[in-house]
Amino acid sequence: MASEPSAPDYALEIPVHLRWGDMDINNHINNVQISRLFEEARVRSFHEWVPDGPRDFSFLVARQDVEFSAPVHYSTHPVTVRSCVGRVGRSSFVMALRLFDKEGVLCATAETTMVVIDPAVGRPTPIPEHLREVLTGALGEPVRFHSASANTAS
Repeated sequence: MASEPSAPDYALEIPVHLRWGDMDINNHINNVQISRLFEEARVRSFHEWVPDGPRDFSFLVARQDVEFSAPVHYSTHPVTVRSCVGRVGRSSFVMALRLFDKEGVLCATAETTMVVIDPAVGRPTPIPEHLREVLTGALGEPVRFHSASANTAS
């Protein structure tokens, strides 16, 4: 059974710097690099939420969907990724990530399903209670793809 968000406005704001080499022939940040920016935001989110790192669990990306809504142009100013947990299930959870450029324009949205793994056997396992508490505390607005919602940061 999935948990419903308890704090729809929760989001961890993570500044991520771009690299000159992230650009493609069209002079914007390549779509593969956008996925890497989301990866960096996931790693930093977990460092914030679980500073000592996982000890009795691991997790893997089971699925990642990305929707692009505006190009990201190179800048020496960081982009901002807003990160939260969209849903918590029995052995998996979904992260909701939104990437805004330096002007606050929503450029890409990602939903990443993470599966908790027992490192001893390498198989899915129920989310440990202490992790469930952390994830529930990070619940925010789930991703809604193809929506006409606000396209700027507020």
